[in-house]
Formats: sequence, structure tokens, C-alpha cells
Amino acid sequence: MSIESDIFGSLPDGQTAKWFEITNRNGTAVRITNYGAIVLKIEMPDRQGVLGDVTLGFDTLAEYVSGNDPYFGVVAGRFANRIDGGKFSLDGVDYQLAINNPPNHLHGGNKGFDKVLWDYDLPDGSGGSAVTFSYVSPDGEENYPGTLTVSVTYELTNDNELIISYEAQTDKTTIINLTNHTYFNLSAGEAETVHDHEVEIAAGHYTPVDENLIPTGEIESVDNTPMDFREATAIGLNINKVEGGYDHNFVLTRAADYDVRVSDPLSGRILEMRTTEPGVQFYTGNFLNGINGRDGTIYNPQAGFCLEAQHYPDSPNKPQFPSVVLHSGETYIQKTSYRFSVDR
Repeated sequence: MSIESDIFGSLPDGQTAKWFEITNRNGTAVRITNYGAIVLKIEMPDRQGVLGDVTLGFDTLAEYVSGNDPYFGVVAGRFANRIDGGKFSLDGVDYQLAINNPPNHLHGGNKGFDKVLWDYDLPDGSGGSAVTFSYVSPDGEENYPGTLTVSVTYELTNDNELIISYEAQTDKTTIINLTNHTYFNLSAGEAETVHDHEVEIAAGHYTPVDENLIPTGEIESVDNTPMDFREATAIGLNINKVEGGYDHNFVLTRAADYDVRVSDPLSGRILEMRTTEPGVQFYTGNFLNGINGRDGTIYNPQAGFCLEAQHYPDSPNKPQFPSVVLHSGETYIQKTSYRFSVDR
């Protein structure tokens, strides 16, 4: 196990961002940066042993800062996903957040955790297998209440498992919902879309949405719907039956050894996700609109998929959903892992 680092580039304010690359004994490598705590790439072998990058992204820091970034690989927060109208009430106080995804608030606002420079540390005893990023979000940042102290640790094991551990504390009651927003294409770019990827989600229910992708508040069965991934199903099989493509929260049951399993018949690569979160937002890159990505690749709709482990969208306005409220003296804890293997 080893870890290397170097300068990734300079931000407009002159601050310098770094990247860190963890490599295990199998040659699997994960590169992340302290700008936005972004996963820049994940290289893993296919069934022939050939390494390939199974993520979507950019080559340079400038492209991530450009404003044309669809949240490639970022840590989204304070509140990942959407809040209806950017409004919520907490302890009798009404809050209005930025409407950065009209008519909604999305992924923390105009300057969420994806657009800040995090401090970094290499944890003692990790043997070069992990890096920890930390950030202090001041009271009132993006109009969220409370000073929030957050840390995110990325650890790569010799079993080809990327473990992401989150912790946060606040000095005043607030809301929090963190996730990683990596886009995956297990073919490592050999296929232009992920339609042939087969997905299995341990979820018998999902949260339907309105025309603005805000949950209606209902929790519905996946029976006899295009949302039924309880058995491995190709993404492309029913995607045309879902307006706009998949961008939905699934209610996890924890009935299997994994919460989500995705396999790519072309490369033989397999991804298994496990999480402590109650839901996963399965998103098929529907808003990718000809983005110029890594190595000159053009990313079009459904070029990648995201497995965003998180609480349900618009939870602050849906008391029937699991709570996203964090009080002073409490610690927010989340652990999500992505384990890679191959079907030989």
C-alpha cells in the first residue's frame, strides 16, 4: 500500500489544491483532491487484468472550478440532493437557501462543500491507505444555521474496497445530509452509455417525485414499475419508461450482503456498495449535455451512473422521512463503501 501526492493546481484566490493517490498491492488506485474532497479517478483491472478508470471527470483543476462541473466525484453538502424551494423550518425559524437548481436548492447551494478547499491529513497507522479531509463551515454559510465541523476519510483496502467515512459536529441545531457524487462507468469508457450495466438494488420501495424531482412524500412499492431492481436488470431495459431517466431515491432494506450491485458484462467489472444511510439516489447522468471530459471524452446523457448514499431528498420538509437534524453535542456518522471485483 502506498500514497503519493502532488500539486493539482491553483484556485482563482491563489490557494493551492493537491491530489493524493492511494495504490494497493493489486495495482488498484484511487486519486482524490482536497478541492471539494473530489474523487478524481479510480483505476481497477478488468477481467483481463487491464487497468482502466471507472469514473467520469476532468483532467485539470480549472475544469472543476469552471462552473460547468456536474458534481463529478464531489462530497455534496451541507445538504446533498434537493430541498423544495430552498425553504425549511427548524426550531421555529424559517430558512431560505439559494435556489441554485431552479426552483430548488441543490447539493448545498452556490458554494457547497464541493467548491471549498479542505484541510488534509494522512492518518497515523493507516500505512498509506487513507487520507482525511476536514472543513469548518461557519454559522450562516449558504444560510445554514450552526458552525459545522466536518471530516471525510477515504481509505482503500487490499480487497479493492474504497471506504468513505464521514463525521460532523455542530454548535447549534442544523440539518445535514452528505454524500459522494462519483459518476461510474465500469467499462472504463469502452461503452458510451451505461445502458448495458446490470443493477441490483436491495430496495422494495422508492420515493416518487413531482415534475421538479421533489419527493411527493409517499413511499411506494417498486412492484410492477421500472424502479424494480431487486433482481439484476440492465439500466437500459426500462429507462425510457422513466421520464428523464433515473434520478430517484430508493429505500434500502439491508436484506443482502450489499445494498447495490452493478456489473458490466463488457469488462467483467463489478461494483458493490454498502452504506449506513437509509437511502441511495440512483442517478443515470441524465443532465450530462456533451461535456468535454477527461482525455477529450464527450460525456452525453447516461454516460455514467451515480450511487449517492444519503437521506431522502427534501427530508427537512417531510417529517415522515428519517430525520436529518443534527443537534449540538451529537455526532453525525456515515460510512459508505464501494467494493470492486471482476467476474471471470
